[in-house]
Amino acid sequence: MKILFVYPENPDTFWSFKHAVKFISKKAVHPPLGLLTVAAMLPEKWEKKLVDMNVAFLKDRDIEWADYVFISAMVVQKESVKRLITRCNDLGTGIVAGGPLFTSSYKDFKGVDHFLLNEAELTIPVFLKDFYNNELKYVYSSDKFAPIGNTPVPLWDLIDMKKYVSMNIQYSRGCPFNCDFCDITTLFGRNVRTKSKKQVISELDKLYSMGWKGNVFFVDDNFIGNKSEIKKEILPAIVKWMSRMKYPFVFSTEVSINMADDEELMKLMYKAGFECVFIGIETPDDKSLAECGKFQNKNRNMVDSVRKIQQFGFEVAGGFIVGFDNDSHSIFDRQINLIQKSGIVTAMVGLLNAPKQSRLYQRLINENRITQDPSGSNTDFTINFIPKMDYSKLISGYKKIINGIYSAEPYYKRIRNYLINKQHIKRRSNFKIGYLKALFRSIFFLGIRDRERVHFWKLIFWSLFRSPQLLPEAITYAIYGFHFRKIFKDQLS
Repeated sequence: MKILFVYPENPDTFWSFKHAVKFISKKAVHPPLGLLTVAAMLPEKWEKKLVDMNVAFLKDRDIEWADYVFISAMVVQKESVKRLITRCNDLGTGIVAGGPLFTSSYKDFKGVDHFLLNEAELTIPVFLKDFYNNELKYVYSSDKFAPIGNTPVPLWDLIDMKKYVSMNIQYSRGCPFNCDFCDITTLFGRNVRTKSKKQVISELDKLYSMGWKGNVFFVDDNFIGNKSEIKKEILPAIVKWMSRMKYPFVFSTEVSINMADDEELMKLMYKAGFECVFIGIETPDDKSLAECGKFQNKNRNMVDSVRKIQQFGFEVAGGFIVGFDNDSHSIFDRQINLIQKSGIVTAMVGLLNAPKQSRLYQRLINENRITQDPSGSNTDFTINFIPKMDYSKLISGYKKIINGIYSAEPYYKRIRNYLINKQHIKRRSNFKIGYLKALFRSIFFLGIRDRERVHFWKLIFWSLFRSPQLLPEAITYAIYGFHFRKIFKDQLS
């Protein structure tokens, strides 16, 4: 059998960083970890190729070569998926589709031969059994959650690592929290399932043996969902491995805000090589937090929690939401103040949307307020339900936030606030030739051509005189800002 794995194209969104990766001659931030893992689950004797449409052009001869095209996708990629399905149908190649997009709405996609829904560890063995018995079905699904103790190491040989900014690892699935706008607990459950430390170290070994050095992102929806196991087993094992291998990687992941309450955990994570964490902060309004079931964020000073995490050596990236039923017209200024004071440079603010498999979606269906399917993009100015706040005021308020945090002056000020908060942290040496490229290109595009160049040079000279060891980070965040301004160019005044 000849199998072609295809990862559809991502649109130009907040997290695509398409305008930033060009500064270091990369094509995309992350490779398609799901497809690489599925590839490792299929018979070794099958021929396999992978085309990530975000880094390479998919040719007709690639599709014609294959007996089946395997597609995995997220909701935000659905337009690219539709075009891909049409191409495969026109060329007469069979399609097997899976991943979050199809698990939530496979009935919306005609022209697919077989759907592998839910978790591959449960559906692929049944699919393969039926394949060899010549009894393939249209849909394979499961209402159970798979143990991931036997999930294989991804088939990294299928990609060109040089085209990506970061590699990926998954340690756990599931989240102990149950925010109503999130579909993670529906897809993966609240019982956090984990890989063994042996599996994690095997995956690190594989990446290292492939010649990778640099960023590695743990894709877990909440890396600290099982804090006791993290502290007892996984982090000590990573600390030992990183020390033995002379720290080839820099880790990032997603966590919950209660990380700030555990100093032992933060010390271990930093010692293990973690330097960036994404946290769903959502809103400074306790009523809205209660509304969405985000109780772990209630009754705390969010700025103090974020600053504490920063002071332990971490960059905090944050997710923020407006459009809750309890939001008042003051929420827009409150969000701006929270983001600016906390020094969260990478702040993704989006309108509330209801994913199909979330509790919020079901509630809004019952209230007859759903108007369309979600786009999957957090920052495209769409909302898929009727909000309680007047729609025009919600949109104008959202635009106010965008201007208040991503216009050049407040954005560069936020970078300085963040860097001031971590001046005492000894920065790890992680020099790469790519940083020189980024420096020279940033000088040209941000320091010469950009109309906001005065803010760029103020930051550069401020960094040089105040904290020269933080200059690489200052340049990195300036490049991020270039991407964010491109994304929001129609909304920035």
